[in-house]
Amino acid sequence: MEPVQGESKRDCWTVAFGNAYNQEERVVCAGYDNGDIKLFDLKTMSLRWETNIKNGVCSVEFDRKDINMNKLVATSLEGKFHVFDMRTQHPTKGFASVSEKAQKSTIWQVRHLPQNRDIFMTSGGAGSLHLWKYEYPAQRSKKDSEGAEMGVAGSVSLLQNVTLSTQPISSLDWSPDKKGLCVCGAFDQTVRVLIVTKLNKV
Repeated sequence: MEPVQGESKRDCWTVAFGNAYNQEERVVCAGYDNGDIKLFDLKTMSLRWETNIKNGVCSVEFDRKDINMNKLVATSLEGKFHVFDMRTQHPTKGFASVSEKAQKSTIWQVRHLPQNRDIFMTSGGAGSLHLWKYEYPAQRSKKDSEGAEMGVAGSVSLLQNVTLSTQPISSLDWSPDKKGLCVCGAFDQTVRVLIVTKLNKV
């Protein structure tokens, strides 16, 4: 998948699979150095949606790969992340989203908790981890003035944060088996295994 002849080629920094709820449906979301986010439909081999978040996209992830598209989180260079509600696509406005300034440095990665798709962790350039929870709005969609369905974004709240290193934490993953168990790697040549407790109370 590359730009048509004559279009400028941007560096693709991150990709994620999603919408794989049956044997045919698949999408790939790609984030680029200029802030572009593009959603490719692999079934029709076409560009389904695109937007720009005005900063290099470091990480994208769907809250689940194997369900109907629900939420997508995209993180960027200057400490901001965006949560897109992927259930309702408006013909012109696309997907509803909410953004949050987590910190001043790059957010290298985002990972959703396997046991609860509304909780996710971001890893930052200042050596910190932030744990977030997404709250759905009372209604996830509404009709615009012309009668077209459009999504309604929810809100994001910070549950906890911790600074582990003076160097960026560039990699992060949750255990699919043990709730709260995670591992991260940083530029200080250290791999850390962590446990996040009380996740069943949020």
